[in-house]
Amino acid sequence: MKSPRNRPRLHSIEFLYGFFLGVMITGVSGLLYGQVNTDELRNSRGSVDFLNYEGPVARIDSRAQIRGIGYTLGVAVNDGAVRTGPLNRYFVIHSVTEPEGDKLDADIFGLGDTVGVDHIRNLRLIIQGYLEGAYRYSAADASLLAQYITVYNAVYRGDWDYFSSRYKTPVMQHGTPEKVGLSPRFNEWPGKTLIYIPLGNAQPDSLSAVDTTALTDAKVLEELRTDADQGIEQRKAMVEFKEREADEAEEKALIRREEIAAAKAAIAEERTTPEEAQQTEEGFTAWEAGEGELEDREGALAEKEAAAEAAEALAEQKIAEAQEERKSIAEDQQGFTANENPEAPPGIIAIALVGPSSPMSRIVKINPLTGGELKRSTLDTINARTVTFIDDKLIAIAGQNQGNGAIRLVAIDLETLEMIGQGADDLHSESLLWVNGADLYGITASEGNLYLARFNTALERHALSVITVHPFATLTFQGNMLLTQRSNGDAVILNPGDLTER
Repeated sequence: MKSPRNRPRLHSIEFLYGFFLGVMITGVSGLLYGQVNTDELRNSRGSVDFLNYEGPVARIDSRAQIRGIGYTLGVAVNDGAVRTGPLNRYFVIHSVTEPEGDKLDADIFGLGDTVGVDHIRNLRLIIQGYLEGAYRYSAADASLLAQYITVYNAVYRGDWDYFSSRYKTPVMQHGTPEKVGLSPRFNEWPGKTLIYIPLGNAQPDSLSAVDTTALTDAKVLEELRTDADQGIEQRKAMVEFKEREADEAEEKALIRREEIAAAKAAIAEERTTPEEAQQTEEGFTAWEAGEGELEDREGALAEKEAAAEAAEALAEQKIAEAQEERKSIAEDQQGFTANENPEAPPGIIAIALVGPSSPMSRIVKINPLTGGELKRSTLDTINARTVTFIDDKLIAIAGQNQGNGAIRLVAIDLETLEMIGQGADDLHSESLLWVNGADLYGITASEGNLYLARFNTALERHALSVITVHPFATLTFQGNMLLTQRSNGDAVILNPGDLTER
């Protein structure tokens, strides 16, 4: 397994674990004095009630430190380790062996006797870090998978028959009935937990490195549906993940098909008939040798053919799973609509920030009588500083430059809180949104340069400045003049319509 490029190496795993040996990730020592939260998984879209310590702690570790526990283990596995981490702490067994029917390989993520993790959100953060380090998943994808991995292992906790039926014999040789899966109770985690991460047959840097089919079987999805909101948000995210898996597999299959076609064409062009070589014995001998070499090359194409077929089959499988779950989600959402209280007050549109150090937010509806939240958008990357209301819809800048993501203008329906449109232009991450009558203005990003753009309320760009602007430029309108700042910070006057310099 090859090492990630440009990744800083984490030296001395033993030192890291020694550092964390006495660390209480949220404070095991507080067991004598704290209180227990019995509804955490209700907040994480499932009904298996994880019990987490919520009292005072001796030490608070940063998210980066907690994630680093898993990340270090992941880097070791990515570098080729099959076992890593001390057995009394956090450890991983990477079990990938020869095919055994339709049974799965797995990474077994173990929690030793002296681990200090006592909250499901921190355990998920550790697993997230592991997935990032081992399989190069983005933080967002690793976080989603970590949520499913913990619910999956809680659903099948102690079910030896299930694990034995799904995983290869070498995988099960590392487990025992009392340890397989994840207990809902944090005080049963140390020394009694083997979290199974099902592995797919794709390459380590593929979206399908972890087998999402296993993680989203009927029992897991039914568990998510028992939550008050039926786990809609997490289920939608997984559907989108599987659709990206399908896209990736289709692309890989296409590449292999093109390689096979090119190789076959080259072989056909090089091939000659025996008659052309039978002029002399030496010529015929040379022809036979050349023909043998061409046949060897043809035989080698069988492996690529099998890989292409496997990728195509994977794409079809993921598309089918995504379509089925989309249908199920739609049915559940219709049920929500049917069960809404007709006497409930219409909600007030508000903005809820999703983190303490970012303008990223989601749209929510607040009950004006109680202040409680009635509904929230699934979109959680809205720049809170850009929200404006035009033509019975909300317009804002949203998104992130990550993976297939982009930062764009978006329109959001005020009833459903769902995105109903997006612009085609990439916007600067620090851009604000300015409104002048029916015109919208934002800072676009193109090939490392920033420009001012004018849009209509349909999010279509109608003008783009020739001059480049400062990343923190602001706009003021005075009559038929627009004042802003060049890339060097100097003030400049533009025409509001075509954005040409005056």
